[in-house]
Amino acid sequence: MKAKNRDQSLSDSRELDGSYDQLTDSVEDDFELSTVCHRPESMDKLQEQTKFTKKELQVLYRGFKNECPSGAVNEENFKTIYSQFFPQGDSSMYAHFLFEAFDTNKNGSVSFEDFVFGLSIILRGTINDRLNWAFNLYDLNKDGCITKEEMLDIMKSIYDMMGKYTYPTMQDDVPREHVESFFQKMDRNKDGVVTIEEFIESCKKDENIMQSMQLFDNVI
Repeated sequence: MKAKNRDQSLSDSRELDGSYDQLTDSVEDDFELSTVCHRPESMDKLQEQTKFTKKELQVLYRGFKNECPSGAVNEENFKTIYSQFFPQGDSSMYAHFLFEAFDTNKNGSVSFEDFVFGLSIILRGTINDRLNWAFNLYDLNKDGCITKEEMLDIMKSIYDMMGKYTYPTMQDDVPREHVESFFQKMDRNKDGVVTIEEFIESCKKDENIMQSMQLFDNVI
């Protein structure tokens, strides 16, 4: 039974990255199984659960496995990888928030499944799907509402990440002003927090907010 599970796991992994080759099969078996600690679901399951094609999943898996040979990434490695895309600023805090959003199982690691499920929502999801995902990102303590402090933490981390080269004349109070503007529009009942309903309704009704949300998509 163990041998069967071993063979199936290896087959699923190779199906994803398109690397299966009978000529090199025996040589690669021990190496791949020794390095891959977390093996992804089969291609068919991932196609059913995401909005990616087989080819797209293979490309994503090759890139993921190249950066994360074990099949999963912890927060520190995630920060290191993410920092390569924003060398002009400090992306560590935003990468922390992003890691928390991708780590849906809250086990301290992001698997390939976690990664593609989140990416599928961000890139291919409906407006509601994407806004729900964004709300979850901003809701840092996951209590079902966003406070000004939580939104300010996210805003500051984005500006820190983009760096002074992007915003050379930006004053330190700009993130807070941005948050105050958002809250005036989103906090409909003025209770000091934004619920998921207020968040989605406000984003859909206000073109400026939607454009701002789409701009922040570029840093995901």
